[in-house]
Amino acid sequence: MNAPSPALVARPDRLRLVGQRRQVLAVMHQRLMIGMLVYAGIIGLVVVRILWLAAFGDHAGRQQSVTQLIPARGDIVDREGQALARSIDAWSIALHPGKVIGNKLDLARALARIMPERDEATYYAMLRSNKTFFYLRRRAAPDVVEAINALGEPGIGLDREPDRLYPQTSLAAHVLGYTDVDGHGVAGIEKSFDAQLSDLGRRHEPVTLSISSRVQQALEHELLDAMNRFHAIGAAGVIMDIHSGEVLAMTSLPQLNPNIAGQGSPEARFNRATLGVYELGSTFKAFTVAMGLDSGVIKSVGQMYPCPGELHVSGRSIGDTHPFNRPCSVAEIMQESSNVGTAQIADQLGAARQKAFLKKLGFLDRLEIELPERGRTLSPRDWSRTDVMTVGFGHSIAVTPLHLATGYAALMNGGLYRPATLLKVDRNHPPGKARRVFSEQTSYKMRSLLRLVVTKGTGSKADAPGYRVGGKTGTADKATGGGYSHSRVVTNFAGVFPVDEPRYVMVVMLDEPQATAESMGFRYAGWNVAPVVSKTISRIAPMLGVRPDKKRDANMAEVLPYIREKE
Repeated sequence: MNAPSPALVARPDRLRLVGQRRQVLAVMHQRLMIGMLVYAGIIGLVVVRILWLAAFGDHAGRQQSVTQLIPARGDIVDREGQALARSIDAWSIALHPGKVIGNKLDLARALARIMPERDEATYYAMLRSNKTFFYLRRRAAPDVVEAINALGEPGIGLDREPDRLYPQTSLAAHVLGYTDVDGHGVAGIEKSFDAQLSDLGRRHEPVTLSISSRVQQALEHELLDAMNRFHAIGAAGVIMDIHSGEVLAMTSLPQLNPNIAGQGSPEARFNRATLGVYELGSTFKAFTVAMGLDSGVIKSVGQMYPCPGELHVSGRSIGDTHPFNRPCSVAEIMQESSNVGTAQIADQLGAARQKAFLKKLGFLDRLEIELPERGRTLSPRDWSRTDVMTVGFGHSIAVTPLHLATGYAALMNGGLYRPATLLKVDRNHPPGKARRVFSEQTSYKMRSLLRLVVTKGTGSKADAPGYRVGGKTGTADKATGGGYSHSRVVTNFAGVFPVDEPRYVMVVMLDEPQATAESMGFRYAGWNVAPVVSKTISRIAPMLGVRPDKKRDANMAEVLPYIREKE
């Protein structure tokens, strides 16, 4: 019988060693897991911090978007999408007096040399100040930033901030306006659309204007040239689509560079096209004749009026530059710009009908346009018989050049007043609501009358061969306190092209032009602003798709039988 096998029993010291190893491994595993969790937590915190900084962090003193693609302020572009205003990164230079480690007197001298807008004593006082922060310059030029950086002073900080850039400099400056140092709009479209341009949800979409940069450039060039040649103190011009109300070009002179608007003079910042109101003289005669035709006061453009050298009304004399001293027709009244004849038509209309027409034309109300700079018209308080007659030829009432442009658009587009707009007309921005002022028949008859003024009257220098220009000149003494100055005038021309199928209206004005040898010693609109119209239309008509055609014209047979040819 076999004996039982002996049992294998581990020694107590060996069992104890195995237990210790297992305990060590468990502790190590636990610590490893804790370390991994801590590591993962740190990584998570870093990622969250990066995302937070990207979305809400303040880098160089301004908020950044998550994608870095949305600008700090939306762009403004012309009708073809060309940038007129956009935001870029610029530098600001700041002083932290408490962090300055260099010699403060030497540093003050260096700052005065680099940025001379303050003197050495002012900089030294700032360096010794108890204040913690000063802006030394905002939107600093690169050469200034480079010079400041070369000083190596830790107490001077260089930070990035958004800046508004107008890449076309002075082009359409009074339309665009400008922003302040903090990027808020303070004039023009920049102010009117400030909320949209700065809104995070909308600023990625540009504000698209009705302005055409090419048409704008042509108008500004020709008008500035005339302003300089005739030594005027200012000028204004407007080009509009008469059917949509879109302003294709609008300028006010002297020029303004919105990149440095603060350095511009008050005269340069003033918008003569929409804020300035002027008695615009004989350009109003077209409205008076149209009112007469529309109301039945004038039965035919051949209707005759007595036209003596002077007309005396309520102790006031009304005279003509080119007196007829004979009976004259309505066609001749327009051709030779007769105050005497127009005053009689206005007198027949009377105050009530005249005011009603002017109201429908918007001439008694503040201008309608997407700008904060909108002028309020001036009109007679009592509207006496004398007032009615003088308003008829453009005195005793003051409007803006854009008022005049919208009025001529209504006169020539079939009789419908439509407010002007600086936004491109499309599905998102339809044309403004129209209201009827004149009948289509009256509007049609005015074509040949305005063409007569250019072909055989005071506006001959406005003609552009092949483009069939029609319009009216206006020269008015400037109103002064209690009367009129005979040494200062405002000259303007309001016209349309092509007059046989009207599409565009153009108004140009010179403020206080001087007589020159070129104008034969005269200051009349026919000599100084009419040529601006001719030159500008010759340049822009091809851009606008208007082809020259010398075989086409308004129906001149409606007016030529009623004028007496000059001997």
